[in-house]
Amino acid sequence: MSIVIRDVREHELDSILALNNAAGLSILPLDAARLRRFHDSAEYFRVAERDGNLAGFLVGFGARSGHDSSNFQWFLQHSEDPFFYIDRIVVASRRRGGGVGRAFYADVQSYAELRYPALACEVFIEHDSDPARLFHGSFGFQEVGQHVMPASDVRASMLIKPLCSYAWVHERYGDALPDVDWLPRARRPQAPPQQVGV
Repeated sequence: MSIVIRDVREHELDSILALNNAAGLSILPLDAARLRRFHDSAEYFRVAERDGNLAGFLVGFGARSGHDSSNFQWFLQHSEDPFFYIDRIVVASRRRGGGVGRAFYADVQSYAELRYPALACEVFIEHDSDPARLFHGSFGFQEVGQHVMPASDVRASMLIKPLCSYAWVHERYGDALPDVDWLPRARRPQAPPQQVGV
């Protein structure tokens, strides 16, 4: 029973929307338009497959992306260094506890540590968040503050994990990473469709 982490495919968006909105109170609901914006603009948007079935997804944005989430904006205001922001991770309920979340975090860290000095995310404090907080703590995240999201009035624990590989990689390669097969690539944001004049 292997876990495969790969880039999202456009035809999977309906399934991802259903997965997100079935996740319960620990994740904010999405609508199709916002999910489409994630698909078109996220620097990292990957899914997990287990036994050929969709088991979860993770969406992330770099600090210069202009992402509009209030939590992302909080990190912009409170972080001195650029960061890579995990907007959301969702694992199907039947797959929780089976290593999918750990596989995602290993994958997103291997992507981020070559490009950013820190990984940022939040965990909602309400709604029995102890398992999620413990999970993030086991990966080296530390709380750097709390934020109440204006749209939902939910309090979040704002977490940062320093990425120790970044300094050496950046000093050696700058922004010109070598072209090697194993290096995780950034997604290319989709250009919005152009209007064709009649």
